[in-house]
Amino acid sequence: MSLNTPEIGETEPVAVSLRSAILGPIAANVAYVVELTLVPLLLPAIQLQLNLSIGDLAWVFNAYGIAVAGGVLLGGFCGDAYDTRKVFALGVAFFAAGSLVVSASESFESLIAGRALQGFGGGIFSPLVPLLLTRATQQKPGRTLIVWGSIAGYVAAFAPLFYGRFLGGYSWNLAFAFIAVVAGAALVILTRTRAAVNPAPYPRSAKDYANLVRTRDLWVTFAYVFCTYGSITYYLFRIPVLLADYEVSATSVGLILSIVWLTFSALSTLLRNMVDKPHIRTIMVAAPLLIAVGLPLSSYSDNLLILVLSPAFIGGGLACSNAPSTQLILKFAPKGMSAIAMSLDITFARLGGILTVALLAEAEVAYAALAICFSCFVAAFCALTACKTAAVLG
Repeated sequence: MSLNTPEIGETEPVAVSLRSAILGPIAANVAYVVELTLVPLLLPAIQLQLNLSIGDLAWVFNAYGIAVAGGVLLGGFCGDAYDTRKVFALGVAFFAAGSLVVSASESFESLIAGRALQGFGGGIFSPLVPLLLTRATQQKPGRTLIVWGSIAGYVAAFAPLFYGRFLGGYSWNLAFAFIAVVAGAALVILTRTRAAVNPAPYPRSAKDYANLVRTRDLWVTFAYVFCTYGSITYYLFRIPVLLADYEVSATSVGLILSIVWLTFSALSTLLRNMVDKPHIRTIMVAAPLLIAVGLPLSSYSDNLLILVLSPAFIGGGLACSNAPSTQLILKFAPKGMSAIAMSLDITFARLGGILTVALLAEAEVAYAALAICFSCFVAAFCALTACKTAAVLG
């Protein structure tokens, strides 16, 4: 799954406040990342307060993912066809409003409605973050994306730990109120900032979409994303609930989730110069292997060392799958279809998480581990197939 969306079409620079043009999208992305990392930590408290079954809890988790999967396609299409900044701001507004609804929820129904609105907004704006950032800093776009990725990684790493340490004793509603405030601040910055560029949309035709559908290895890579991200999402859903059954404190659960993102950030930094033709196949195959090892280890909650190794393996799997799969998707995407391809990337990642959580939410740990191992086997096969074609293309 990618965090990087390429710019489509030629652009014309206009006057812009560089700081605001960068700060707005980054602030919105911080809210998005905080939601991604805090919600798994909040699930046990939500379940207890609203008296939900594990099946209901899966819907709380999946309502957001389903809405993201729909919103991201709309955001990818409209971001190229219309004013990117306005489409982005609309998505942030939906996300902030949904966060407020969730924060005020006292019933399962209102919680689901808020999560759906929140996810739809997040889906609209999330593919457009790197697009706005690269347009604002056309001289050094790579540096901006590195800074953005680093901020996202470390926010993801420390948000669960911060919440578990300082806010764990308060209601879960406070976390969603905080997310709404951050998203609202991003919206204020966006509305006060002039657009960095005026995009000239690429004129797509039916032939372009037909080429997208016929590109076999692109869909093989999407299958890889579906399997790997689905397995990782199940882990993020299951581990807080599993540890809550063993009366593990919120602070400890936050630490475990932080290990996932710290490992992801650190390993991504180490791999940044290795994701090229000689190494990409090895890295992509390593991802499902790490996930297949990490998830079964999570059931050993009475062994501290194993419990720490589990999220480290999962974080390593995420690092090994994220950038390489993005690279292949961009390589295989037909001309002028990169933005749509990246939107599909996010959609398949979310759908993988939705389906895996829905099927395994109430499954026994042993059965779930077996299912995840099978999914990882499929992912490894997809990686070998896609990388073989990439090597031929050069």
